[in-house]
Amino acid sequence: HVQPVESGGGSVQAGGSLRLSCAAPGLSGSIYCMGWFRQTPGKEREGVGYINTGGITTHADSVKGRFTISRGNAKDTLDLQMNSLKPEDTAMYYCAAVRTNHCGWHFQSGVFDYWGQGTQVTVS
Repeated sequence: HVQPVESGGGSVQAGGSLRLSCAAPGLSGSIYCMGWFRQTPGKEREGVGYINTGGITTHADSVKGRFTISRGNAKDTLDLQMNSLKPEDTAMYYCAAVRTNHCGWHFQSGVFDYWGQGTQVTVS
């Protein structure tokens, strides 16, 4: 059973930075669309951004200019660099993957096949 594993969460002051990583062995970025999502209790899950199989990234308006998605240096890994963090960025962050050439549709609909357990980010 393949499951992405997120790491790098923690607590940070507003204006600070964190870098999240997602290890997804066997889920090659050349085949799988990879995305980051976040959720806080009582709220709907929100898409943060994704990287398609061609390596093109898209970020949600709420994080554009502050967050950057990239493929990690290690094989089958995904990173999320978060700068200028705000209290409203506080959430559980999830990494997800789906085998598709229609990454945008899957990101908008939230339909991904593989989900990590999440890593908590708290901004105060």
